[in-house]
Amino acid sequence: MLPLVAVLTIIAIKDGLEDYRKYKLDKQINNLVTKVYSRKEKKYVDRCWKDVTVGDFIRLSCNEVIPADMVLLFSTDPDGICHIETSGLDGESNLKQRQVVRGYTEQDSEVDPEKFSSRIECESPNNDLNRFRGFLEHSNKERVGLSKENLLLRGCTIRNTEAVMGIVVYAGHETKAMLNNSGPRYKRSNLERRANTDVLCCVLLLVIMCLTGALGHGIWLSRYENIPFFNIPEPDGHVISPVLGGFYMFWTMIILLQVLIPISLYVSIEIVKLGQIYFIQSDVDFYNEKMDSTVQCRALNITEDLGQIQYLFSDKTGTLTENKMVFRRCSVAGFDYCHEENAKRLESYQEAASEDEDSPDTPSGSLSNMAKPRAASCRMVRNGPLGSVSSDHLTGSCFALGSGEGASEVPHSRQAAFSSPMETDVVPDTRLLDKFSQITPQLFTPLDETIPDPPLETLYIIDFFIALAICNTVVVSAPNQPRQKIGLSSLHGMPIKSLEEIKSLFQRLSVRRSSSPSLASGKEPSSGVPNAFVSRLSLFSRMKPASPVEEEMSQTSKSPQGSGNSACPIETEKQDGNVGVTNGKVESLPGQPLASSLCYEAESPDEAALVYAARAYQCTLQSRTPEQVMVDFAALGPLTFQLLHILPFDSVRKRMSVVVRHPISNQVVVYTKGADSVIMELLSAASPDGPGLEKQQTMLREKTQQHLDAYTKRGLRTLCVAKRVMSDTEYAEWLRNHFLAETSIDNREELLLESAMRLENKLTLLGATGIEDRLQEGVPESIEALHKAGIKIWMLTGDKQETAVNIAYACKLLEPDDKLFILNTESKNACEMLMDTILKELQKKNPASPEQASSEALHQPPAAPDSGLRAGLIINGRTLEFALQESLQRQFLELAARCHAVVCCRATPLQKSEVVKLVRSHLRVMTLAIGDGANDVSMIQVADVGIGISGQEGMQAVMASDFAISQFKHLSKLLLVHGHWCYTRLSNMILYFFYKNVAYVNLLFWYQFFCGFSGTSMTDYWVLIFFNLLFTSAPPVIYGVLEKDVSAETLMRLPELYRNGQKSEAYLPLTFWITLLDAFYQSLVCFFVPYYTYQGSDIDIFTFGNPLNTAALFIILLHLVIESKSLTWIHMLVIVGSILSYFFFALVFGAMCVTCNPPSNPYWIMQEHMLDPVFYLVCVLTTCVALLPRFIYRVLQGSLFPSPILRAKHFDRLPAEERTEALKKWKEAGKMDQLTSKYSDHSAVKSERIPISDPSAVFAVMSATSCAVEQGNLSVCETALDSDYSENKASGMAGPSKD
Repeated sequence: MLPLVAVLTIIAIKDGLEDYRKYKLDKQINNLVTKVYSRKEKKYVDRCWKDVTVGDFIRLSCNEVIPADMVLLFSTDPDGICHIETSGLDGESNLKQRQVVRGYTEQDSEVDPEKFSSRIECESPNNDLNRFRGFLEHSNKERVGLSKENLLLRGCTIRNTEAVMGIVVYAGHETKAMLNNSGPRYKRSNLERRANTDVLCCVLLLVIMCLTGALGHGIWLSRYENIPFFNIPEPDGHVISPVLGGFYMFWTMIILLQVLIPISLYVSIEIVKLGQIYFIQSDVDFYNEKMDSTVQCRALNITEDLGQIQYLFSDKTGTLTENKMVFRRCSVAGFDYCHEENAKRLESYQEAASEDEDSPDTPSGSLSNMAKPRAASCRMVRNGPLGSVSSDHLTGSCFALGSGEGASEVPHSRQAAFSSPMETDVVPDTRLLDKFSQITPQLFTPLDETIPDPPLETLYIIDFFIALAICNTVVVSAPNQPRQKIGLSSLHGMPIKSLEEIKSLFQRLSVRRSSSPSLASGKEPSSGVPNAFVSRLSLFSRMKPASPVEEEMSQTSKSPQGSGNSACPIETEKQDGNVGVTNGKVESLPGQPLASSLCYEAESPDEAALVYAARAYQCTLQSRTPEQVMVDFAALGPLTFQLLHILPFDSVRKRMSVVVRHPISNQVVVYTKGADSVIMELLSAASPDGPGLEKQQTMLREKTQQHLDAYTKRGLRTLCVAKRVMSDTEYAEWLRNHFLAETSIDNREELLLESAMRLENKLTLLGATGIEDRLQEGVPESIEALHKAGIKIWMLTGDKQETAVNIAYACKLLEPDDKLFILNTESKNACEMLMDTILKELQKKNPASPEQASSEALHQPPAAPDSGLRAGLIINGRTLEFALQESLQRQFLELAARCHAVVCCRATPLQKSEVVKLVRSHLRVMTLAIGDGANDVSMIQVADVGIGISGQEGMQAVMASDFAISQFKHLSKLLLVHGHWCYTRLSNMILYFFYKNVAYVNLLFWYQFFCGFSGTSMTDYWVLIFFNLLFTSAPPVIYGVLEKDVSAETLMRLPELYRNGQKSEAYLPLTFWITLLDAFYQSLVCFFVPYYTYQGSDIDIFTFGNPLNTAALFIILLHLVIESKSLTWIHMLVIVGSILSYFFFALVFGAMCVTCNPPSNPYWIMQEHMLDPVFYLVCVLTTCVALLPRFIYRVLQGSLFPSPILRAKHFDRLPAEERTEALKKWKEAGKMDQLTSKYSDHSAVKSERIPISDPSAVFAVMSATSCAVEQGNLSVCETALDSDYSENKASGMAGPSKD
């Protein structure tokens, strides 16, 4: 009982320490302080997060974390905008915009909580991060709609805004962030669960042995006709019957043989795991010098699970990628510009990445380590390489002019997202640069008829880079005042005429900003949210050049100082008149350097990369307000575009657009960028300017498509850029129809989508871009190794489909010849039909594995991923919601199990955890989830093994994880090396514990047959206790910590060896029972060889037991030597120490214990035996006979039928050159086997396969190419991928024309 209490106490202390650590972390978060309005004190007071309740008014400052879900009522931003960083929710470190509730935007002062009398009604708490429905009702019963754009979510951080104020609608566990966290679960390793099962088998074996002893004792007593002398009667003279004697003997045998239950095994397992964790954390390969961090083992009880992973679920942003988009190439007007100098720059960054990342290219970099808690920061934006081109620059009234030194005084507590030198410094292409030099203001002066019209290519180049600069929602701010964005002069003083008043009325009736200004985030507009596409209704006052204010500014701009070197027409100057002057101050003279560098805060890395690329060609985004966007375009000077509308990106349209009034032509222009598969279909089919231009557009499209195909083959993310010119009449008509769609109640989303489609057609193609998403170092190699190890990898990301698929190809999760299946549906029935179609296609293409369709197949480990057809599955969040429903779960799992890789796009944190839980519970496989943000916490906690990456998105994932690493590439060694070692060591150690306990206890059991099953022991009880506690306990522990069956280098070079752990080959049920049979055999030999040796002699009971104990010790220890693959001096020292400690104890105990156990005693027994040659002969003979079968089996196994592990172990013994050659032959043999398997599988369906010539080709499903379901509410379901990796377009499509 004492050993059991000791074991349970140690385990309880360990679990208590882990729980206390989690309690301290929870307490730390709950006690964070925020400003809450107190009605009693009539002011804002500090209050803990845990005390925040619904209805509280909260005031937050820049860089504060939001403590609860709150509706935004006030922002210091003049446009009523609040910028937040959502890395704690969606893993993205870029900024997103939130809007003050309509009606509170115009207030100059903060809302007074005492005067707030409105009522807020909203939906019940839910976990949908992309939806919020409710309304705010004023005291006059006027209602204002609330959407997700008005909601600040807990866990986000206020950025670039001085202060905000809001009212709490969800608090505590009702917040959306908390509802997306399923909470931690107690994790037990798979090996531990199996060991518990085998312990129960040992209990059953113990019961059988005790029943045998009880039955034998009863039979033995009943054989005596008279009462035997040793059967002492009770005090009353009553004699115990044989049946009752057998019952008593059962419990006596339980006490005698209880050592069969390996209670000490659990303590040994804990010690071994601590040793394994120590060596994992001591591995220098895990050390990240840049972050000064190494691997953290936060869970002490699941190290061996690292060696049995079958499914890996990974986040994308920050986990696989560095979230750095780098501009690589572009195609403009049919000409490809490869930017070779820029490619060389990127190669230099790759060679010295850490140095470039640690040293900013600004003077402020020296102060990067002087961060203050509440100071925001931005990386300074310098002028591009075209510094020789002079231009005028705007300095808005919202920030003071400052020099570079002044800007450097700002502490850099948080680097702006997507602003590393690798992303910002773009080297222009020399050919494109030469064409830029031909752009002069005189080209656009219609007064001089001697100057010919500018070439069409020049116009395309101008429009292309203008689109890159303004077709986004990038926030421009100054580094000396990073919280305040650069704005233009206010237009509030402009008089409004009759038509303007009508539009202003429209503006007041609608939402001031778009319901989804996050362009690249790709969030689908939620139903019930007004203004799903329109960002800002137009004020026609911008169109009228004759307003008094504009005339006054036009006069100012005509002055020598104000005009600069701009030679635009007079009407253009009137349009731009408010640009040259700010608060009555004239702009800097031409050629004057930029007064203050700019900071770009983009909502996505794609946007940032395009803006920086445009800036490299001196098309610099200078400022942005809800009404205007200012661009400094090379020799043309500052151009102010009046921003009419923003049509954000969504997953249906797969594009975004901005509608502006061009300052030069005074026309309404629509600039659009999006996926090539979408933009190409929206190009104009005919040109009113004649067949010549139409033919030119057709050639332009064909050339651009060729360039796009080349980009996708290089793994670049591609976007097409196009434009459309509208007349004022066309725009006014579209605006009226759009307002009707916006204000409708029924089918509003569909009407808004149709309205956007009416605007985004008849486009003129301008060009295309190729952007490289920077993967983390070593990610493709790691994923390739994990695939070879037999691990199925799923990417679960909240990003859009195109981005996720591009990353999947770049990191080798998907191969160019993989067959992709896309699940994008809008209804459950369509989802079911499409999955059924794909399953039939897979069964037809890969008939070699029909057993996976059976119910038993779902519970089997995944098959080798290299066998048969390689398929990839892409599914979006909406369809995933249907697939996770109970009726479709089985079908979805069967489909996913047949796929080599799965990519889940637009997945919420809760969906991520549900996917992991579904696969883990239904397929009964070992799962691992890895992520770096708070949005990954839920799936990390649900998986069997959760790994957090300590990156730039906080420590939430690390705090919730079982293991923490600094880079994804470390995962390969953590699994393939340490995971394999931990599993193999613990498996063999557990089996060894069962073996040694059964082998030793059976000696006592065999003796019962010769002592009338009386429960007598032939060994002293102290020897029994110390045999397991001292003499044989240390060697298996050392074995479990230090054993290396294969070297780390070989394990990394042969990932296939990892499958040994996936299949649990080291610890199968058959292995367990064979180990017990071997233990029974060895115990028989160990008992009967001494028995027949001393048969007929007059030795006493302890003298007979001593050679049994000694032989058993040698057998058990040498058994471990046979099983060890690597014997070190530590192994030998412990084994020799165990033997010496046994003899030392036996000698001392035999010399001192005279009357320890009368009438028998161990006095001087060992001393006498050590002088007896027979004793040595018995020990040697017994040990050899007992171990001979196992030794012969191991020799034959290593010689005749070696396992892959033994073959790899043989490589470790070879010299370096021979080992390299042997490993090379191994890999070649494996590749030949794979090719043979693939050839045989593919030949079976040769008539149905299409040869793959283009790596970007994506196969479709139904009718050999596609699947369309058009029935009722079933949407068209395609399996052809509409992304940057889409199929080649048909060349017969009509070309576009310029409107």
